[in-house]
Amino acid sequence: MEATVAKTGTEGKKWGGGSRPLNASYGKLMMWFFIVSDALTFSGFIASYGFSRFKFIDAWPIADQVFTHVPFLHGVPAPMYYVAFMTLVLIFSSVTMVLAVDAGHKMKQSKVAWYMFFTIIGGAIFVGSQAWEWATFIKGDFGAIETKGGKILQFLNKDGERVAIADFTKHIPSERTLHEKKNGIWYAEEPVTPTTFTYEEVKTSFLADENLLIRTQYLDEHGHPTVLSREESVAKLVNDGKLVVEGANLIRNEYGHPLFANFFFFITGFHGFHVFSGVIINIIIFFNVILGTYERRKSYEMVEKVGLYWHFVDLVWVFVFTFFYLV
Repeated sequence: MEATVAKTGTEGKKWGGGSRPLNASYGKLMMWFFIVSDALTFSGFIASYGFSRFKFIDAWPIADQVFTHVPFLHGVPAPMYYVAFMTLVLIFSSVTMVLAVDAGHKMKQSKVAWYMFFTIIGGAIFVGSQAWEWATFIKGDFGAIETKGGKILQFLNKDGERVAIADFTKHIPSERTLHEKKNGIWYAEEPVTPTTFTYEEVKTSFLADENLLIRTQYLDEHGHPTVLSREESVAKLVNDGKLVVEGANLIRNEYGHPLFANFFFFITGFHGFHVFSGVIINIIIFFNVILGTYERRKSYEMVEKVGLYWHFVDLVWVFVFTFFYLV
């Protein structure tokens, strides 16, 4: 008994996409797959940041009060200026990458090389600037006190200006027995102090200066940090103070809620890794352009594929800059 097979008219035919589905080569299509998957990863990070900020909105640091540093201008308040400069540099590098791709379509080797070179310089400046920003953020400017409940107390003067711990704190001399042969006292190593000053030194110096006040990490109904009176400041520091915090790390943050520092290191670090990887890849492509590899292939598609990655990295930074620094 023979089985009856329905004829659909498609037997023997193949998919019409061939080796270039959507008129894109295999390499370019895989780059798009990578970009989409990486975009979903960054979207998850930014969404997590937004959720955490909304949850702790009354204790979240204000970006304008954190990112005020500019190289070689110490002590000059310039909120967000250097971050804006980094953003412009990265956008400019994206423009030079577009010009490199366009020159590649026209098979102009020298122009491709020059535009790739400018793109690499822009990426290197951005990575270096981000490393400097990390170092400044980790070091900190003013220092603060962490309470027993893990909250941050910052110091102000009577005019409401931020005061660094080093500006008013004095070291308290400690007693120590010097080593002598007759008493046989040996010190294998000095005790390590993780901060410049101890909590007792800060507390003693604060109590001795009537012009100092304390600002908590919590915001009032107007969105400004809450400033305590002198009496409230003394009571808060004496009864609730625990240890000194200088700078920011994955555990403590002198600027406010520790999650702010965690997201800063993770999101900007993950993006910085992408930029650094892009710079390395661009350098490899740059030397291939110089050696005439793509001239012999009669195609600069590799430059175009790297350009897709570079534009994606730039676009991600626009979102990071907007949601992390501006909003």
